Amino acid sequence: QVQLVESGGGLVQPGGSLKLSCAASGIIFSIFSMAWYRQAPGQERELVARITSGGNVNYADSVKGRFTISRDNAKRTVYLQMNSLKPEDMAVYYCYAVSGPRNYWGQGTQVTVSS
Repeated sequence: QVQLVESGGGLVQPGGSLKLSCAASGIIFSIFSMAWYRQAPGQERELVARITSGGNVNYADSVKGRFTISRDNAKRTVYLQMNSLKPEDMAVYYCYAVSGPRNYWGQGTQVTVSS
């Protein structure tokens, strides 16, 4: 059974930081590309950041220079370090794993940016 379990969401003030984690089980983690998506109320789910099995990364323009995606294959975990958070970053953040035709989603973790 495949599970992607996110953690680390919460309430933070504008300008603050949070680090999200996504722990994977049931997959050969090292061969999967991993990504973080987010979805704000009334909006479509959008890609935030992606890291391939080889470690190549790419980011949405809106988060470049503020967010960093990383992975630890030994821990089967992908991270999203979020700095300089803005109110427009507020959303449910989802972990996503993909390898060929196989893809999986986590249940999401809420990030609230508010003073």
